[in-house]
Amino acid sequence: MADPPQPPSFATLLQRFFAEHLTQHRSVSPRTIAAYRDTFRLLLLFAERRIGKAPATVALTDLDASLVLAFLDHLEAERGNSARTRNVRLTAIRSFLGYAARHDLSALPTIQQTLAIPVKRFDRPMLGFLSRDEMQAVLDAPDAQTWVGQRDRALLTTMYNTGARVSEIIGTRIADLVLDGAPCIHLRGKGRKQRAVPLWRTTATLLRAWTRQLNGAVAGSPLFPNRGGTAMTRSNVTQRLALCVQAAAADRPHLLGRSISPHTIRHTTAMHLLQSGVDITVIALWLGHESPATTHMYVEADLAMKERALGHLQPPGTAVPRYRPPDALMRFLQNL
Repeated sequence: MADPPQPPSFATLLQRFFAEHLTQHRSVSPRTIAAYRDTFRLLLLFAERRIGKAPATVALTDLDASLVLAFLDHLEAERGNSARTRNVRLTAIRSFLGYAARHDLSALPTIQQTLAIPVKRFDRPMLGFLSRDEMQAVLDAPDAQTWVGQRDRALLTTMYNTGARVSEIIGTRIADLVLDGAPCIHLRGKGRKQRAVPLWRTTATLLRAWTRQLNGAVAGSPLFPNRGGTAMTRSNVTQRLALCVQAAAADRPHLLGRSISPHTIRHTTAMHLLQSGVDITVIALWLGHESPATTHMYVEADLAMKERALGHLQPPGTAVPRYRPPDALMRFLQNL
């Protein structure tokens, strides 16, 4: 009787996980692959120091709960990672182990124990956002007489209009912009999700003027390039925004004491849409949220909305006045 086939090694499974499962079967985004790759690079280096095995010789059973928990503690205590980052690393490990469990049944007890490690709860900070006047001051800060200033104004205005993540905005191409008919811009979000966001008239006018500055650029060129013609980076956008905030603080000094990042503009867009009466499900589509439940955090953060709701409540014992129709037609309808 032939011996049963040996299960694939950990190294083989990990390579198949990236080369076949993530890339071909699940077709995840390059950003997700990069995040998972970094997780396992860190995990294997940690395992080498802890159990004395080179990455190529690690066995699947070595990834037990004690090793993974020690790795997660190492991320927070020694690398200074937040609980959110810790949970992202744990998600990557879980995804691989779920895949490996189908190919190596002998390691199933170890895998089940590791999969039982819970995500870590953490406090969610209150969302920071700008008022309409503050946002307008930031948008007006770039020097419209320079190429860089025109780009920055178009960039920040588009970010505010769309609520785009910084990764989405630096990934936009000229071909993603539609200025004829109903102006809109196509954004590629997390998990390869795409959405089209309508542009306000002022934004469309600004972008028409900006695209005229991109003479000779092809459809696949970045919509917001750096001086070298390539796409801006996250740090570029953060730096340009910081300069605009600093300029706007000349008239609004309180801006200097606040933490304002590109993601703050995204929060600002959501809050202003909410305060304007836009339905929360529409805001979820606008921002590219997978579920309106994610968007609900903006309702919780809007103190003005809470105050208005409180104004509709009557203290206990308050007599509620009887409704009286304002005219004869309304009285007729009420008495039907």
